[in-house]
Amino acid sequence: MGRGAITGYIDVAQLVLYVFWIFFAGLIIYLRREDKREGYPLWSEATSTAPITNFPPIPPAKTFKMHEGGSVVVDGRPDQRPIKASPVEPWPGAPLTPTGNPMLDGVGPASYAQREDVAEQTYEGEIKIVPLRAAHGFYLETRDADPRGMIVKGADKLAAGTVKDVWVDRSEFMIRYLEVALKGSERHVLVPINFTRIDGEARVVSVVAILAKQFADVPAIKSTEQVTRLEEEKICAYFAGGYLYATPERAEPLI
Repeated sequence: MGRGAITGYIDVAQLVLYVFWIFFAGLIIYLRREDKREGYPLWSEATSTAPITNFPPIPPAKTFKMHEGGSVVVDGRPDQRPIKASPVEPWPGAPLTPTGNPMLDGVGPASYAQREDVAEQTYEGEIKIVPLRAAHGFYLETRDADPRGMIVKGADKLAAGTVKDVWVDRSEFMIRYLEVALKGSERHVLVPINFTRIDGEARVVSVVAILAKQFADVPAIKSTEQVTRLEEEKICAYFAGGYLYATPERAEPLI
């Protein structure tokens, strides 16, 4: 019997390997159960049969305590929002075509998560994303172009409005949105900074995601001093959907 051997056929190294295999299998099952808290059970498009759960089973409800107070219970219930799109063909898995305004209806690239309708907070308990006018101690880098006062143009090169303020992230120390006063209207809307191109010399902010007239339908915010998680989801989804749905040509194949 060799050194470290328990019997003539099993030694310590082999036993450790078996323990690792058992541990790794258990870890995979645990992680697979946890990632089923969202998106399950699955429902068949073709039939009204019982929901599909697969192995391992869906875990019981779990309560998550939120940083800003309160709690959220995740119990695996499916999203009850109606899908405002219809299949182009009768077979399961057929592509869907929007039945309304897809950028507002949450279809395709304009889809969004049903997050809590409360504002994100910093670790210190302050509102995380606020306009610069309310972010005391924050300022724009003087070597960068100040977008305030610049004309905002859509993909059609037409003016949609004027930048009135910049919304900053107090935790990440960066610009998140531009507040735009719409032309011919009293409405102010938020434009995600990642969807803009700022030309400091021409004093123009270009937004190629949507047309100038479509700024009027950008989802509104309830407060002039903060934006909620759900509002952020809807705003970002609207501009993301514009890359496919802003014009009929964008939804067509390139070739």
